[in-house]
Amino acid sequence: MTHTTMPGGWSPFCFELTEEDRQVLKTAMEGLLSVSYTPLAAAHQVVAGMNYCFLCKARAVYPDATDFAAKVYIYQPLGHRAPHIVSILPLDA
Repeated sequence: MTHTTMPGGWSPFCFELTEEDRQVLKTAMEGLLSVSYTPLAAAHQVVAGMNYCFLCKARAVYPDATDFAAKVYIYQPLGHRAPHIVSILPLDA
């Protein structure tokens, strides 16, 4: 499935993640060990590159940790540069 949106505007969240979505999240999260993030949906924003907002189920990596919802923002630069985390925002219950 392709995601279309006007430059500068966010697409609606899509609950059918593409392989590209999953790869961007996986690459950006490499080395992040304290919390695991499972993507549930993704939104996109076309800029000079691509912004991603992932709605995730998150869980701290320690015994008896509880799940929480979070938005993970990632920027994918143009060219062959690696995506990186912009921010991670826990969602209030």
